[in-house]
Amino acid sequence: MTDTIDDFPIRTYDKLRYADTDKQGHINNAVYSTFFETGRVEFINRAHEASEHDDAEFVIAQITIKYLQETHWPGTVEVGSRVKRIGTSSLVVEQALFNEGRLCAAGESVVVQINTSTRKSQPFDDAMREYFTGLLPEN
Repeated sequence: MTDTIDDFPIRTYDKLRYADTDKQGHINNAVYSTFFETGRVEFINRAHEASEHDDAEFVIAQITIKYLQETHWPGTVEVGSRVKRIGTSSLVVEQALFNEGRLCAAGESVVVQINTSTRKSQPFDDAMREYFTGLLPEN
């Protein structure tokens, strides 16, 4: 991945905390999942605003993280998010983590929309599908 933060339509940030460091002095690998969650929450909150339904929520089916460079306290990280692929009731969210402009990690999450009552997958409505389509990378 050679992208910059500008290649991601959804951007947010998180503060690096001293408590996030480990014995080696860098940000612990487990914290990267939290950074990506910050980006997904921003992304999913906007999706719910676009939807015509209030009986749905998202669950994580899979997360993959590639650690590319160390990150050190103090500072902030920027999280970029975009849609990689849209299914009937699921999508692949592609994310990147930047620190001082450096790409430090890349992540992919498969998220599934479920019905809040049945807890079964629920297809996207037209408004949400349109929202997600607008977040696909331009080729």
